[in-house]
Amino acid sequence: MAPRRKCPLCGSKQWHKDSSSGLVACSEGHVIQASATSCHLARNFRNESGETQDLGNYTMRKRILKSGRKKSARQSRADPKLYHGERARFHYYQCLQLVLRKQIAALIALWDLPPEFETVCRDIWGLHLTLLPRPPPAEPYHHMREQKGSDSDTGDTKPSLDNPKESRSDDDDPQSSSSSSEEEDPELAELLRENSELSSSDEEKDHTSQKQGVQSNYRFVSAYDRPVNCIAVLVVACWTMRLPVMYKDFIDVIESYELPYLDFLRLLSSDMTCHLTKHAVRALSPHFAPSTLYIHRFASRLAKRIYANYGVFTPELNASPVLWRVVQQCLGGTPTLYGLAKRLGYILSLPLTLHHSLSPTLRRIAPDDPDVQIYDNIPPELALVATAIVVLKLVYGLDGKLRLPRDVKDPASALPDVRGYLSAFRIMDEADDRHNEKRFSSKVSMPTGDMDLATIDEFLDFCERVLIQSQRGESDQQILDNYFPLSTESGDARPEAIAPHSIIEGLSATKINIGETTILQPGESYTIYHSRDVLGNLPEEQALIITRSAKWVGVSDDYLCEVVERFERRLRRWYYKERRREKEEKESEGERLFDGMKD
Repeated sequence: MAPRRKCPLCGSKQWHKDSSSGLVACSEGHVIQASATSCHLARNFRNESGETQDLGNYTMRKRILKSGRKKSARQSRADPKLYHGERARFHYYQCLQLVLRKQIAALIALWDLPPEFETVCRDIWGLHLTLLPRPPPAEPYHHMREQKGSDSDTGDTKPSLDNPKESRSDDDDPQSSSSSSEEEDPELAELLRENSELSSSDEEKDHTSQKQGVQSNYRFVSAYDRPVNCIAVLVVACWTMRLPVMYKDFIDVIESYELPYLDFLRLLSSDMTCHLTKHAVRALSPHFAPSTLYIHRFASRLAKRIYANYGVFTPELNASPVLWRVVQQCLGGTPTLYGLAKRLGYILSLPLTLHHSLSPTLRRIAPDDPDVQIYDNIPPELALVATAIVVLKLVYGLDGKLRLPRDVKDPASALPDVRGYLSAFRIMDEADDRHNEKRFSSKVSMPTGDMDLATIDEFLDFCERVLIQSQRGESDQQILDNYFPLSTESGDARPEAIAPHSIIEGLSATKINIGETTILQPGESYTIYHSRDVLGNLPEEQALIITRSAKWVGVSDDYLCEVVERFERRLRRWYYKERRREKEEKESEGERLFDGMKD
């Protein structure tokens, strides 16, 4: 082993090399000078032949040898059967359209509709597809073009790579290059170069920001692509044919699984469901029936867009049958209540169209009069229910105070007595919950421990029809019914369903007040309750009617209270306006009489 050299300054024999600079220094920090005079100190590290100013002769260099092996392409583990992108959206709309056809067939069988109903639904569905924010693409055509385009691109690129001279023939033309250089101004070229750099940087920023926004806001389906739009198409078709239907009718047949909407993927074939991704399955699997306001939102928008873009006008509601259903089935009223509600609806100027823009505007007497009113774009049956409730408040008060008419010609004398009517209304509400055919819906809480044997049998029949019968073939079901029938001993003992509105029949009429001045008259001391008063409570009589009516229509109690309050204030303005008009007419008539006497 060769002896270590000493540092000429301090005599130390301990040396170390700096990893960053590559200089060799002793333990005291004296650096070896790579010069001719001190070359003997560094001959164990490296032979020096450089100049005096050269430093860092001991830096380490690493070399990496790369192998020429090519990595194998990463194999995708995605399911090749699943569709993605625009192809998935097209397949999604194929499933929606098939479900719509099944819904049309179900409604024709349930409500005994004419075959023209299918034609109307088909035309409205076509208009709905054209009015979407993102219409479904022509998937087979674009998919074939993409496949052909990829093949043609691969075929066109090979000749250009094989013959590079042909691709550069235009660039190598000396005449064109010389002419362009002669006509080019250097100052103008510099300005153009600066502008192109600025514009390209702005375009890149806009493109990246737009791309990020699209990626962040991208959703497989929007609100207008969901299955509830099929129900909106059915609603518009029923209005077009002037059928007296309500949103409640659609919700009832959906909750009873008579109209395909809930869990309808089991009705599709496996050839269609195997291509659906989890996002498409989630979009096609609604867990609950849509609410009244939710259906009305899409149906009213569809009717408005069809009229605005194509001039197709949706007729107004066939109000007479719907109003009679409200009076008889919801409120258990009489023809007198029907006539009063119809008269009050005319006074309130109720728009009986799907969208308020389809109805004529209000007559403007003063310049400040509005064209439309608040709560004009609500479901029409909700407006009729609120109108009938205002009539009941005018007649009965519903505040715990007795009101009796003093004249036989008063329409209140033809209505039932308030005490008998309210007691029958409670019995009607209980009978509706006990004998309702739609009581097995997900919105009704019905513990199995509280059911009797007849109700349990009905529930099992409902589960068999919904869960098992739709998945079997008709032949299998016929074999089971013929050879293995299920007989229930309590089948004959089931109580018959009682019509709720039939309970009101047989009530005594309201008595006429004779000589008692302390008893209020109908319409006197009318109280308007503020719907936003969270600390206040409605009277028991009014709360009973509001609760049942809101459940019957399919809205919340608070929303119905808001509509009733708005109609009451609208009626109050009309009342004072009519009194002011009558007063002005009397004054003008008195002036004319005075002028005639003076003459």
